[in-house]
Amino acid sequence: MGKSNGSHTHAPAGKHKNTPLVINRLSRIEGHIRAIKGMLEDGKPCAEVLIQLAAVKSAVRKAAQAVLEDHIESCWGHAEANSQNDREWRSLKEALDQYFD
Repeated sequence: MGKSNGSHTHAPAGKHKNTPLVINRLSRIEGHIRAIKGMLEDGKPCAEVLIQLAAVKSAVRKAAQAVLEDHIESCWGHAEANSQNDREWRSLKEALDQYFD
């Protein structure tokens, strides 16, 4: 991060627009994981634990999607704006939205 690969420079992660959202999500995920650990320690049914683990998995996927979007925007955002780039960006974003859904 923050290094140039010769064609463009990546913004440090803290400079991305989604960073506060990702940090907030990770904090919630951290709390959720502690709660799941407590469920296991308390002997809660496996089905309940699995449901909560699925929720955490989904939350991690959404956080990853936000980080990836920031990364792509930092790469493509510096490219010359034109209608072809706009179409390509929208197409890629739609594909990513479906992939992470």
